Amino acid sequence: MSDQEDLKIRLATVPDLDEIMKLAIAASGENSFLKASPARLAAEIWPALNLDHGLCGVIGKENGSIEGAVLLRIGTMWYSDSIVLEERAIFIDPVHRSAKGGRARKLCEFSKKVSDTLGIPLLIGVLSNARTQGKIKMYERQFGPQAGAFFLYGAATGTTPQTH
Repeated sequence: MSDQEDLKIRLATVPDLDEIMKLAIAASGENSFLKASPARLAAEIWPALNLDHGLCGVIGKENGSIEGAVLLRIGTMWYSDSIVLEERAIFIDPVHRSAKGGRARKLCEFSKKVSDTLGIPLLIGVLSNARTQGKIKMYERQFGPQAGAFFLYGAATGTTPQTH
């Protein structure tokens, strides 16, 4: 997609699996604090591609490279039977981060629209040691004041091997 195109989010489908897995591995290398497991990543992504307790929104044309994605899963919190829409990851391919169009913002807007459409709350956040304040500010513009914080003891994001 060129910088000038109107960026649209589309639902990812099964043929997008390889491209989404590439993004997921890259996201894990940049943001994880534990070794990523391709099998566990696929176990979260595959159901969403089949609209089974979740979905995946992507920026990119069908049968082409994907510039960014959001993985949203529907489940419950450990303390409740009520369902919640949980963002597992928003990730923009580093090649497209400086391009015009606000890809991360558009994926946030997409996530809010899914939450509104389904009528269930969205749980979304930042767990990162890189560019954290900028990410938090962008999320606050999209979602309002933050509702807490994460802390890591004995670990930092982006410091582990990508996969095991």
